Amino acid sequence: MISERLLRIQEVAGETGLTPRSIRYYEERGLLRPAARSEGAYRLYDASDLEQLRFIKGLRDDAGLSIADIGEIVEDEESRRRARAALEVTDDPAERRRILLERLASIEGLHERLNAKLARLQAMFDDVEVRKRRLHDLLAASDQELAASIEPGSDR
Repeated sequence: MISERLLRIQEVAGETGLTPRSIRYYEERGLLRPAARSEGAYRLYDASDLEQLRFIKGLRDDAGLSIADIGEIVEDEESRRRARAALEVTDDPAERRRILLERLASIEGLHERLNAKLARLQAMFDDVEVRKRRLHDLLAASDQELAASIEPGSDR
């Protein structure tokens, strides 16, 4: 059996484009748990840790989510895995229903929070659009004023 290669924090930083400080911060916030520790107490990371860090980085950089929001999404992902595992080991219809209802409540709450964030972002986007249109209108008026001030045939 070939064992998976474990990486130290500097290697992980290079692979993910994050700083070691950011990686440690994500650990402190409970968003990541290193796969192992070396005898010298160095953090060691596996492929799933790299995937988790890329996921966190995408939520932070691409979606612009806060650490608190990311924490909720990471927790929801962990809850989903636990629910899937629980569903695999039970044949009891009442227990399966309870698990599914719990997941539904969790995902509806997350959906509601993300939807509220999306609405705030949409309002900011709409405001920027209005300001952009105003600036285009002002520039057009300025261009007309400039054109009118230049007499045909003058050297101005």
